[in-house]
Amino acid sequence: MQILLDIKDSKANIFLKFLSDLPYVKAKQVGKKKEKFFRELAEAIEEVKLHKQGKLKLKSADELLNEL
Repeated sequence: MQILLDIKDSKANIFLKFLSDLPYVKAKQVGKKKEKFFRELAEAIEEVKLHKQGKLKLKSADELLNEL
């Protein structure tokens, strides 16, 4: 299983050290580009969930294309 965590920079090294001491956990840092991608993906998933609950109206494909 993979888990994505958002940890304060000041605490990240301590947490990574702790994880690396666990024999059943492989921990690695992702680069800034991947971090940004995962953050934006999580936001998009949350927007879809809100849309399905009727709490958010999403733009249609035509509306998105018209913005370009």
